[in-house]
Amino acid sequence: MEYFLFAGYLIGVAWLITKVKFFTQSGLTKAQLIIFFLLKVMAGIFYGWIGVYYWQMAQMVDTWSYHYESLQESALLRNDPITFFTSLFRNTYEGGYTNFLVSKNSWWNDLKGTFFIKLLAIFNLLSFGNYFINIIFYSFLTMFGPVAIYRVMRSVFPVRRLSILIATFLVPSFIYWTSGLHKDGLIFVGLGLVVYHFYFGLKEEKFRFYRLPLIALGLALILAMRNFLLLPLLPCLVAWWLAKRLTVKPVIVFAGVLFLSMVIFFTAGYVHPKFNFPEAVVIKQQEFFKLGGKSAVRVDSLRPGLGSFIQNAPGAFSITTIRPYPADVRHLLSLAAAVEINLILLLVLLFVFYRRVQLEPSPFLLFCLCFSFATLMMIGYSVNVLGAIVRYRSIVFPFLVVPIVASIDWQRLKQLVLTNINKN
Repeated sequence: MEYFLFAGYLIGVAWLITKVKFFTQSGLTKAQLIIFFLLKVMAGIFYGWIGVYYWQMAQMVDTWSYHYESLQESALLRNDPITFFTSLFRNTYEGGYTNFLVSKNSWWNDLKGTFFIKLLAIFNLLSFGNYFINIIFYSFLTMFGPVAIYRVMRSVFPVRRLSILIATFLVPSFIYWTSGLHKDGLIFVGLGLVVYHFYFGLKEEKFRFYRLPLIALGLALILAMRNFLLLPLLPCLVAWWLAKRLTVKPVIVFAGVLFLSMVIFFTAGYVHPKFNFPEAVVIKQQEFFKLGGKSAVRVDSLRPGLGSFIQNAPGAFSITTIRPYPADVRHLLSLAAAVEINLILLLVLLFVFYRRVQLEPSPFLLFCLCFSFATLMMIGYSVNVLGAIVRYRSIVFPFLVVPIVASIDWQRLKQLVLTNINKN
């Protein structure tokens, strides 16, 4: 019976995708939308399968823990819906709602898991508690993120449709981590909402009445799912907005805003201890040290001071942009991650030597670069577990890979390869 139910929902949701205006107005054909949806479903199933058979090796126990907890929440939803929804805001910690960046005894830290479990509990009402049917619903919901980014990138690079399509939807780690039943898919939906409506609001030189609430919804999703991501995101959005409004060169605007943000980051703790951001990063790193795991690597311990952050910057950058090395490969996922990061580095080299034209440092492209770089550095400073790094960094790849791929002169590269082949 479950197989028939799965097939029925799969067909029904695939049909629904071809009727949603946000999808159909993206420029993607119905066939492309369905193919991408099915790829997400398959990636989500594989994600769950890895969680069953290789959960300890791949450190993926969370997805099934969320599922089993959601079954209990579904019972609460059926029997006491008021408590089901109000319990999301219940806080029994001594610090109340003030421990924003704290990882223990913090309502904010618990929120990401609590919210996600309650979402799955709602799915369970339709799936009868079937994990793999929930993947269908989640794949539909999380399609809004990449489609939103595709629509933005297509507006930025209107003649590079195929390159944008491949780079947006088919980066392996991105589709894998944002399709599984975990928080990353919702985080990218939040990013997609913010970037899409911010971009078109600035392009149209007015924010229509519906854009600001949707930007707020996107920020709320990020706040709930991974609040640390707001630290690099908000300054980059401010710089993007100012760069569009001021006559100063965008590079200077971004440099000024990011410098000011760094000053605030390192000095806000003197205003109030709750705003000691460097200390929060140090605590986060120490917590990952305690987690250990087979993919944990040795890194230098941070101290909450500017000098320590500068000293550790090369290591933080390398661990998120180069690893895993071949020597780090332990299983299929780490092998895939190692191959992928090296292919991306190859794309960077091709971009440097074979880009079509000199890129104009537009405010949007600077946003993509600065947000990606700041996020990667934040991950590098606080995380030493390669499995977690691969998952966390996957959500920034569309902001990096799409502009790179869309800017490479593939025709010139093709001619060069054919010329060399003919000579040989």
